[in-house]
Amino acid sequence: MNDSRKRWIYLVVLAIIWGSSYILIKKGLEGFTALQLWGVRVLMAGLILLGIGFNSLKTIRKADWKWVALSGMAGSFIPMFLFAWAETEIDSGVVSILNSLVPLFTLFVGYGLFRISFTLNQVLGVTVGLAGAALLIYLGSAVNPDQNYWYSMAVVLASFCYAVNANVIKSKLQRVSPMGIATGNFIFLILPALLIVVFSGAFEKSVREGPYFLSSLGYIGLLCVFGTAIAKVMFNRLIQISTPVFSVSVTYLIPIVGVLWGILDGERFSLGQLGAATLILFGIYLVNKSKKAPR
Repeated sequence: MNDSRKRWIYLVVLAIIWGSSYILIKKGLEGFTALQLWGVRVLMAGLILLGIGFNSLKTIRKADWKWVALSGMAGSFIPMFLFAWAETEIDSGVVSILNSLVPLFTLFVGYGLFRISFTLNQVLGVTVGLAGAALLIYLGSAVNPDQNYWYSMAVVLASFCYAVNANVIKSKLQRVSPMGIATGNFIFLILPALLIVVFSGAFEKSVREGPYFLSSLGYIGLLCVFGTAIAKVMFNRLIQISTPVFSVSVTYLIPIVGVLWGILDGERFSLGQLGAATLILFGIYLVNKSKKAPR
């Protein structure tokens, strides 16, 4: 199978996995605080990746380690907390929508820091997709007026972090295997995660005896296996066989999956929001439309 077809398969699978992550975070917060969930998630994902990907660390050269560390902080550690914190106040579907900001940041981070060029189609597509996301947010605030939308700034910052990560992988880590990047990321994160787990009291008796402890732990486990370990390796590979902008276009599809899960969980969404999601899909088309050669 050629890379052109593979990248679309990766995009769809990642959208399903990551689109489902927000509802898993929501369920994880039933038994843990945002800080506890953050520590448990990073620690569990790190142990899983080290268990299955330790040999892949051989693909990381000495000069690459600083970029692997930056990728781990920007692509995993910081966003994992910000998303959990945001979902203490905002519906999971709305958080997934706000994540659509990633491609916009990716274009300008790529150009500003790494001088990665972009086309007019990409700028137009990002603008259209962002307009669709903004419309979804506006309509969501009307449907859920009791939610604190200041917490949306946490998702904006997480989106910026993801954009930095995508550009770092594309510009600095092309020679490192996708599994090597993912495993190497968590080499730097396991110790801080362990400290967070201990000092946040994630496994203290009062937490363990809570009515949602086991179910929340199970949801976090699913989040780690699929949303972090498997998806992170797939995403790293997607960046390597495509472009940073194409790879983060997955964030245009994520809201659709996230909103559907939200509806199933009793969150309120309007038909207007579904129309805005269609606008987001049109943005994806523009971002990835091939420029025709002149005749």
